[in-house]
Amino acid sequence: MPPADAHAEPGTGPAPRAGTGAGKTRDPQLTDELHAFLAREISGAPRTTAGWGPATTAAGLFQLVPVRLERDLAVISRWMNDPAVAAFWELAGAETVTADHLRSQLDGDGRSLPCLGVLSGVPMSYWEIYRADLDPLARHYPARPHDTGIHLLLGEADDRGRGVGATLLRAACDLVLDNRPLCTRVVAEPDLRNTPSVSAFLNAGFRFSAEVELPQKRAALMIRDRAHRALL
Repeated sequence: MPPADAHAEPGTGPAPRAGTGAGKTRDPQLTDELHAFLAREISGAPRTTAGWGPATTAAGLFQLVPVRLERDLAVISRWMNDPAVAAFWELAGAETVTADHLRSQLDGDGRSLPCLGVLSGVPMSYWEIYRADLDPLARHYPARPHDTGIHLLLGEADDRGRGVGATLLRAACDLVLDNRPLCTRVVAEPDLRNTPSVSAFLNAGFRFSAEVELPQKRAALMIRDRAHRALL
């Protein structure tokens, strides 16, 4: 669970969250037995989005490409320093700030996967696909096994405010549901104050489930159910 889902336009995303891979540290309260359980749980889930796409959307051909630090750090750090993004992700600063956030996921146990969103061959967004049921977020809502969470930021101002976020959220959810057969729903937790983000999730087929009080924000718990996929 990140701090605040920055605009789906500019970014529906978070700040660091403990124990989930996105700028997170391992929860010190987890026991060795629970760590072993988590390792077994995560071992059954893909540790990469390679082979997931691409997906055809109204905005163009879209693909989630696993982040490579040496290739992608500069552009992701630049996006994080956009004031519209920094207000929610809280990762502005030197490249080392973004590098630490990414490295904690890339070197972690696989429960959170950082990706570039590539649209028509152009990297234009940053994503985190994470196991919400293994995230501290699960303490704040009735999580189900294999719930998958999404964080998103759109890197360029030209892509914001014209429905691109909702289009890509829908495509990313479809990729998750197509490639994670045990996942019955995709969840998100944008900041309630971030109405553009909440609207993007609603337009992408999510439903508003509840308000939840998280350590860094009051969030809108958004859910997209596999069972309703064909209806949305």
